Amino acid sequence: MNYWMVKSEPEAYSFAQFRKDKTTAWTGVRSFPARVHLRAMKKGDEVFFYHSVSEKAVIGLATVIKTAYPDPTVEADEKGEWLCVDLKVGKALPRPVTLEEIKRHRDLKNLPLVRQGRLSVLPVTSAEASSLRRLGGL
Repeated sequence: MNYWMVKSEPEAYSFAQFRKDKTTAWTGVRSFPARVHLRAMKKGDEVFFYHSVSEKAVIGLATVIKTAYPDPTVEADEKGEWLCVDLKVGKALPRPVTLEEIKRHRDLKNLPLVRQGRLSVLPVTSAEASSLRRLGGL
């Protein structure tokens, strides 16, 4: 199994809305490095859901239920082969893990969230996933 993190502004699509929806197509990603990560996601991979901008915290978990396919939200004038994946909501973390906390935790210092803050889909190592779960109360 691989581990990933997806980022969303809670005002645009929150984990609370994801819980109501139960599943979602993770569309709208328009970054070449993030597209590489979407393409690498496999069914059953665990995904950390991060609220960006206003909250800056890992909020919950999800699972990849459908691997990369063409993003249906692509506009006719957009260049590039953009992809999306389908996610199924998982548990909310009992305690959100803030970006400040992540930056202070030595096991998470190499997490791409810290090093490449603008990346919207990023890989998480197994050790980082364990640390995030532990910090989040799971």
